[in-house]
Amino acid sequence: MIMLNASHICATNFTYSHYRLNHCLDDVAALGVQWFELWGVAPHLHIDTVQEADLQTLRRELAARELKLACFTPEQCVYPVNIAAENPQQREYSINYFRRSLEICESLGSPLLFMTPGWGYEEDEPAAARSRAVDALAQLAHLAESRGVTLVLEVLQPRESNLASNVHELASLVNEVSSPALDAALDIVGMAVGGDSVTDYLNAFGPKLRHCHFIDGTPAGHLALGDGNLPLKSYLSALREGGYNGLLSLEIAGGRYWQEPLEPMRQSIAFLRDALA
Repeated sequence: MIMLNASHICATNFTYSHYRLNHCLDDVAALGVQWFELWGVAPHLHIDTVQEADLQTLRRELAARELKLACFTPEQCVYPVNIAAENPQQREYSINYFRRSLEICESLGSPLLFMTPGWGYEEDEPAAARSRAVDALAQLAHLAESRGVTLVLEVLQPRESNLASNVHELASLVNEVSSPALDAALDIVGMAVGGDSVTDYLNAFGPKLRHCHFIDGTPAGHLALGDGNLPLKSYLSALREGGYNGLLSLEIAGGRYWQEPLEPMRQSIAFLRDALA
């Protein structure tokens, strides 16, 4: 096993929604990063309108810059997507949205599809919504396995979901679905807000911890590394010592970075290269 190092850095387009996607890809290539996580969001890639020809063009654009697609992350927090929705039309739309996302993974050659658990109404007990989430995840995991793709599921913050906002709730969902095509993702901000530790995630998931959104926060926020106050170097040490061998993906987000997205990405990559040297 290769110890966690700078080759595990993964760039993203989360801060580039006010730029063309090729502008982002050029910046990533110029910064010498080989891995890329694609946020599926308009205007870069809208699930409902993207065509196969668009996907093949994007695949060529990645290859031309020698970028490897690590993960496809369709937007599912801002958009009306909720696999646990009580409304049957919204839930059916949401499940079909991820079915289409699996097709996109296959076309682009992405090994991972990033997912969140959805949510239920706050005035209700969460059991029924949780059951709907488990059912949807089981359906999608079965389809993912047939397509050679793995789903990676993360927690959301309590204000975003009442189904999985800490490591124990996340592990419960993953274990209940019990599919080789459903693994877990570690979101550093979600972990910090949920009161958990890197070691908690490593103990809960072991080799099924497949992906990491490595960002800074206070503890919330998806900030460039160094713009928050989280103990990032201790997190990296724990990941290394625990044998984590996935990628460290820079899910930097927020309007403060939209106009000048290159600098926060450059800053974060420099932070990781120094810390992992």
